[in-house]
Amino acid sequence: MSDDELQRLRNQYNELAELAGSLAHEIKNPLSVIRMNMDLLAEDLAEPKTNAERRALHKSDTVREQCTRLENLLNDFLRFARLRDLVLSPGSINEQLSRVLDLFEVQAAEAGVEIVRYLDPGLPSIRLNPQTMHAALLNLVKNSLEAMPDGGQLVAITQASPSRVRVELIDTGKGMDDKTAMHMFEAFYSTKSEGSGLGLPTARKIIEAHGGRIHVQSEVGRGTNFILDFPMLVRIEASTSAAEL
Repeated sequence: MSDDELQRLRNQYNELAELAGSLAHEIKNPLSVIRMNMDLLAEDLAEPKTNAERRALHKSDTVREQCTRLENLLNDFLRFARLRDLVLSPGSINEQLSRVLDLFEVQAAEAGVEIVRYLDPGLPSIRLNPQTMHAALLNLVKNSLEAMPDGGQLVAITQASPSRVRVELIDTGKGMDDKTAMHMFEAFYSTKSEGSGLGLPTARKIIEAHGGRIHVQSEVGRGTNFILDFPMLVRIEASTSAAEL
C-alpha cells in the first residue's frame, strides 16, 4: 500500500470517527431529557397506592435502567472515538499503575484477591498522557479482578529492557479460550452481559497511541497475563552531551 493510499485511509478513518462521535453526542442530548423526565415520573410514583401505579413505577424504573446503560455505552464510545492526538509528556508508569492498584485495594481484599507488586524503583520514564494512561490501566486491572470472583492473586510487574519499559498484570482467574483472546480487543466484543465491549479496545487504543504494544497470554482455568511494552524515553540531555564530545 502506497503512502498516498495510507494517508487516504487515515483521513477516511478520522472523518468517520468524528462523524460517529458527533452522532453519539447528539444521541446523548434527547437521552438525557428522557432520563430526566423518567426521574421526575419516578418521584411522582414514589409511594404507589394502586396496582396501576405500581406497574407504572416498575416500567419507569426499567426505562431509567436502560437509559443509564445507553448513557454508559455512549460515554465509552465517545472516549473510544476521540482517542487520536494525545499530548504526551515524560512520566512514571510506576506512579500511574500504583494509583490504579490503590483504587482497587479495598475491593480486591473484599473479593479475596491479593495484589502483589513488583515495581522496579529505577524504572525509566516514558512519554505518557496521565488521564488516558490511568483509564487504560484501570480497564485492565478491573478486567483481571472480574476474572477472579472467587478470589486469587493479581501480580503487577514493571521492568526495563535496553530500549523498552514493560508492564505485566498476571491474574490467577478463569482465563480465556483462544476465541475470546483473539477477539477481546475488537470493539463491541464482550462476554459479559452488561459489558459495552469497549473497555479493552479503548485500553489497546490508548496504549498504541503511546507508541506501545499490548498482547495477552491466557489459559482457561489458570489465568491471564496482560503484557504492555512502551518505548523508553530518550534522554536528550545525554545524547546532546555525547554529540558535543
